[in-house]
Amino acid sequence: MRTTVKRTNRLRPKNNLNVLLTITGLLVGGVLPVAAQSNLKEGNNNFALYTKSKDFKYLEAARKFADEAYKTKRDSVSFRNILLRGLVYSTLAVVDSNRTQKYTADPADIGLSALRRLTNKSQNAEYGPEINYIKRSLANAYLIKANRAVTGANFEEAYRQYRKVDSISGSAIDVKHNLAVLSTKIGGKEDAIKRYQTFTGQRETSSPAYILELAELYRQQGDNRSMLNTLLTGREQFPKDKEILFTLINTYLANEAYSAIVPLVEEAIAHEPENVNLNYIAGYANEMEGNDAVAKAFYEKVISLDANNFQGNLELGLMYLKEYIANPTDEEKQNKAQDYLLRANQIQPSEVRALKSLAVLYDQSGDIIQKERVNSILNQLTQ
Repeated sequence: MRTTVKRTNRLRPKNNLNVLLTITGLLVGGVLPVAAQSNLKEGNNNFALYTKSKDFKYLEAARKFADEAYKTKRDSVSFRNILLRGLVYSTLAVVDSNRTQKYTADPADIGLSALRRLTNKSQNAEYGPEINYIKRSLANAYLIKANRAVTGANFEEAYRQYRKVDSISGSAIDVKHNLAVLSTKIGGKEDAIKRYQTFTGQRETSSPAYILELAELYRQQGDNRSMLNTLLTGREQFPKDKEILFTLINTYLANEAYSAIVPLVEEAIAHEPENVNLNYIAGYANEMEGNDAVAKAFYEKVISLDANNFQGNLELGLMYLKEYIANPTDEEKQNKAQDYLLRANQIQPSEVRALKSLAVLYDQSGDIIQKERVNSILNQLTQ
């Protein structure tokens, strides 16, 4: 199953950020030098004008005053100066995503540094809307970088950027899913497995796609038990999902667990009644479990869907041959065995199993001429 990194849309704020409603609160309280107060006030005023008008000149002005208000060591520890710096640079990181302006460092990284310094719990609570705005803006800035890296097939860089989005925002499941997909692309299968385990561990965050992707990772690692348990969990969570059901049947088939297939195949065939391979699997599983009449019905369905299906004709021929050997006087079984085996041989003339089965049939019926003819062909094929 092929998995791809999905382009993640920007995270949207729940409202219009409420920045305008509380921006004046940044000017209240505390004693700052006059110059710092002036820069802070002008920076906040220009940022407020930008949030209202979206005119870039106000954002540039806000940046200028924010930088001026952050020059001295005393200024750089002021909560209000740090907050303004975070607001301005997190906004620039999104608005100027192509980095057309000159910066001493990437604006997203400057904004992130500011966010990490906003550690005063009481003030954080007071300025919750502004801090949430910074987080959302930074998350969107790193999403832009991540999506661009994915487009350029730079998966290690994309993984780093998505990690930043996730750490900042506690992001939506699509970001977390992209981290899991990217982990597999850069060789971090164990990390991917842990992430998928988290998704699928709760019904609210699980999905059929995550179940199948986790199962595939276990298959690649040769962990059949975990693969099977994952698919069974998927069946419990999504009992009507066709792909999980089909993958589970194929897993049982690979492990020759025919008794587990039998109860599932009719439900699977209800999804795709004309699926030749699925009808064949149903026939073979029932044959292995001794349900001969049911197996024959499925093999006959295979042939009705595809008259030139080698496996369906061969299996029916073998079943009737076995019954004829058990009862050599049953001419009907003899004739059916011969018809199906000859048809299989006609479809694949050099197939050894069909030829050997015909040799057994002719030996049982005493047809020496046909037996020698078939053995002659077998000798030519095996020399």
